[in-house]
Amino acid sequence: MPPQLLDILRQLSHDDFHSGEEVARRLHISRASVHNAVQEAEAFGLRVQAVRGRGYRLAQPISWLNLDAFAPRLNDCGVRCQLVDVLDSTNSHLMQLAHEGEPHKSLVVAEWQAKGRGRRGRTWLAGLGGSLTFSLLWRFNRPASELSGLSLVVGMGLTRVLRDLGLVAAGVKWPNDILVEDAKLAGVLIELVGDMLGPSTAIIGVGVNVLGSDALRGQIDQAVTDLSEHLPVNQLDRNALLGAMVTRLNGDLERFDGAGFAPFRAEWEALHAYQKRHVHVLTGLGEQIGGQLAGVDDGGALLLDTEQGTRRFHSGEVSLRSGS
Repeated sequence: MPPQLLDILRQLSHDDFHSGEEVARRLHISRASVHNAVQEAEAFGLRVQAVRGRGYRLAQPISWLNLDAFAPRLNDCGVRCQLVDVLDSTNSHLMQLAHEGEPHKSLVVAEWQAKGRGRRGRTWLAGLGGSLTFSLLWRFNRPASELSGLSLVVGMGLTRVLRDLGLVAAGVKWPNDILVEDAKLAGVLIELVGDMLGPSTAIIGVGVNVLGSDALRGQIDQAVTDLSEHLPVNQLDRNALLGAMVTRLNGDLERFDGAGFAPFRAEWEALHAYQKRHVHVLTGLGEQIGGQLAGVDDGGALLLDTEQGTRRFHSGEVSLRSGS
């Protein structure tokens, strides 16, 4: 990312034009630097309107992330917060910190990820200012072998927050996506550190599309959507959304650590976008298995009713696609 790009964009608003001279004076840089940064913004998925004689303004309203806007609320829950402008990946960054002894309930938030990662080696794509990307470090008393339902609990908690905001069509897709009318809105990536038989650490990565899904549709092989397509502008404050999501996760993860996935099972199934629908499951060996989704078991494994009986699938083994 070009130097000073974020500093310059934070000086602009959606409502009013600001001249290049004004922005340059505030940041103690040259007008040429402002001009060049505005020209480069589009490469990062952000459109800036430029009008001769008036200056620049953002084409869409953006709530830039601000530590003071979300950290106090999360600190009250015992969450340590770190905000970084640019990272390759919040998960990778927090994983390194975990190896260095980063404490329980550490949160890393990035304004922009250069190499965001998704499940099964996929890339998480997002434009500047258009997504909410964060990772939470959680040290469990449970061994890694008992965390199979973790991604389901996380997805369910995030979906509950979105429904509380008025997005009642939000639902979960096993094992780690949040959908609205079959289009992907958010995803979860969980990476584990620790002994299969002893206490373990999870790096819980979350990416939510807030703006700019139109630009993503040509780059992703599935239907995508964003919050701006479903909620009014005043519901798109990323700082408020982050605070609500992490607060909800804090409570759910404490409960999960004590009781496992079983107490969440019925609520998760009630939010499952594909519940009782006919689907086909693609296994890691290339096998395609059709059937009707019967839900999940107490450990979070997918249950599929097939002609040969009910079959179970685990998170690392399959990919799920709707269809007859």
